[in-house]
Amino acid sequence: MRDDTGVPVQIPETVSGIVSLVPSLTESVAATLPGALTGATDWCTHPADLDVTRVGGTKNPDLEAIRRLRPDVVLANAEENRAPDIEALRAAGVPVWVTRIETLDQAFTSLARMFTGACRTAVPAWLAEAGEVWREPYRGPRRTAVIPIWRRPWMVVGRDTFTGDVLARLGVRNLYADHPERYPRIPLPELAGAGPDLVVLPDEPYAFSDTDGPESFPGLRCVPVSGRLLTWYGPSLTEARAELERALR
Repeated sequence: MRDDTGVPVQIPETVSGIVSLVPSLTESVAATLPGALTGATDWCTHPADLDVTRVGGTKNPDLEAIRRLRPDVVLANAEENRAPDIEALRAAGVPVWVTRIETLDQAFTSLARMFTGACRTAVPAWLAEAGEVWREPYRGPRRTAVIPIWRRPWMVVGRDTFTGDVLARLGVRNLYADHPERYPRIPLPELAGAGPDLVVLPDEPYAFSDTDGPESFPGLRCVPVSGRLLTWYGPSLTEARAELERALR
């Protein structure tokens, strides 16, 4: 089997031990094969009662702790995890399945391949349900937006991102979708001066909220949203469309 990056991964016929280095994938596996999940990062917050060995962060995982778990497969992501960590695990004989997800359609395809190929199980019912939820095209009003993800310095969503594609599927065009960088640093006066209809403020990676972020954009409509609904690809996709449409309305 080859993962999303084209790398062949040797997966045993039966998978009973999975370590996930991506919060979205952790939630996905926990909802589908809870008994198989043995390790996850400190940032894996869903489900709330997740009781597995913690193996550090997404950018600085404890590679020795992962090796000690002897997983049948480690699940990673090309954007969220560092290539040197992935290569170090592979060099130690640990199978690592890397996903690459930049659009909603890629999420459905990648997750289906991950479950059947890397987890040796059927496509879960929640994934099929999510596909149906997002199948109908959006027919409402069209708006523009900037989507900050950090402040000090200000950074926004740029080109080729899952977040941008989700918003586009809801009639919201990212004003920085054509920027050469995926997460460019943009001075605050330029962001405000771009004249967006909306300033979408997810609560991760920076924890924007009703009281932290909107004050920087006087006169513009700011929409704080759950980062899990906007940036995660997993069971949250079944509810994300309705919740985001409600927030953006």
